Amino acid sequence: MTRHIRRAGVLCALLLVALLANAVRVQVVRAGAYGENPADRRGAIARYGLPRGDILVGGRPVTGSRDTGERYRYERTYTDGPLYAPVTGFSSQTYGTSLLERAEDGVLSGTDPALAPLPLWSDLTRSRPAGGDVVTTLDPAAQRAAYEGLGARTGAVAAIEPSTGRILALVSTPSYDPARLSGTGAGVERAWARLNADADRPMLNRAVRQTYPPGSTFKVVTAAAALDAGAAAGLDRPTGAPDPYLLPGTSTRLTNETEGCADASLRHAFTWSCNTVFAKLGVDTGAAALRRTAAGFGFDDAGLRVPFPVAESTFGAPADRAQLALSAIGQFDTRATPLQMAMVAAAVADDGMVRAPYLVERVATRDGVPLSTTVRRTLRRAMSPATAARLRELMEGVVREGTGGNAAIEGAVVGGKTGTAQHGVGNSGTPYAWFVSWAQAEDAPQPAVAVAVVVEDAAAERGDISGGGDAAPIARAVMEAVLDSEAAERR
Repeated sequence: MTRHIRRAGVLCALLLVALLANAVRVQVVRAGAYGENPADRRGAIARYGLPRGDILVGGRPVTGSRDTGERYRYERTYTDGPLYAPVTGFSSQTYGTSLLERAEDGVLSGTDPALAPLPLWSDLTRSRPAGGDVVTTLDPAAQRAAYEGLGARTGAVAAIEPSTGRILALVSTPSYDPARLSGTGAGVERAWARLNADADRPMLNRAVRQTYPPGSTFKVVTAAAALDAGAAAGLDRPTGAPDPYLLPGTSTRLTNETEGCADASLRHAFTWSCNTVFAKLGVDTGAAALRRTAAGFGFDDAGLRVPFPVAESTFGAPADRAQLALSAIGQFDTRATPLQMAMVAAAVADDGMVRAPYLVERVATRDGVPLSTTVRRTLRRAMSPATAARLRELMEGVVREGTGGNAAIEGAVVGGKTGTAQHGVGNSGTPYAWFVSWAQAEDAPQPAVAVAVVVEDAAAERGDISGGGDAAPIARAVMEAVLDSEAAERR
């Protein structure tokens, strides 16, 4: 009898060992495979079992969570969804997340370890802390001014604070309401299909994810390179540029849209946007110096994040002097995002320094306890302080007496540069209207805002499109909004 009991005990021990081994296999060895199995809904149920943290603009949440009472309990809501969609992105129970909702998902969903005061206890109890809040740098008045300024037109606006890199406005139109993607029903699937099939691409953030030929706004970069390299001796000396200008090594003649560009000074050429002068300046400066200055402003930097990734702006690789001449006036392969061109204007306003742009001021717990604050960073120097001072003088002249008069603001010093960029095969596409600028209140110690606006309006008459006419009034509205906010803070 004792022998049978012993055998039964050994069998029970073996079964216990097998049970424990299988538990280890399931919970450790196979945990990843089971966790990734789409049939396992526990993670998603837990993820949406608590309200999501909020994204704040001007101290006010522009997101929320609605209790649906269903298995995926809390559904994302948005206040002024189309206005802030290029910043928030979407948080969808069906299609995941994008933009800030993705970049700050750990904080917003409550999975960031910083939100758990006792991480080990949270792991043992399988509890999840409440999602934290993300406080943005946006100026709500500037954001609305940009959105309403663009209206029904396709385009984008980026505005930053030159001395810090804080992003004050980030708008892309046409936009969409991310709340339509929040749930799990058939309506969400239809909205997703409709948005992705829309030829106007409303979910594309044109301010940071679309690059355009910058046209004449790139002449700010070319002027900086020429002045730093000594290719331009001064602002008022003749440049020796002919009109028209024969592109080197070709029979192609480059012309101007304005008079008085033959042998014009840099000041006149910048004020009235003479293509011939800047094409020759680009060739005289040389590809290496021009590429180096462009890189100083941020071109050819594939690693920029704000915190979501920004498309790379490129100077290109001109193979000969003719291509270099076209690159110098923002054509050929030169491409830029609106955020990049706002950084160019900001560097001029900030004595040549390029600050890292950022969109998140800080993250905090639901109770407002700060978890982290963004550290402001200087990326590089794009030009000498003396060159930056000369460019501010040139940009002020564009607004005061040149093509950018529509950006003038009473009681403020405003500098700007217009641009009309050709694109398409044989320049067959409708031109893009650009305007880059900065503004400083007369009683302020430094500029408050730098703005870049691009308008791509395929419905407009080709001859009616201009940076000064289409884009400058939008920039003015954004700058006025920021200056008003700055004045209110000083009072």
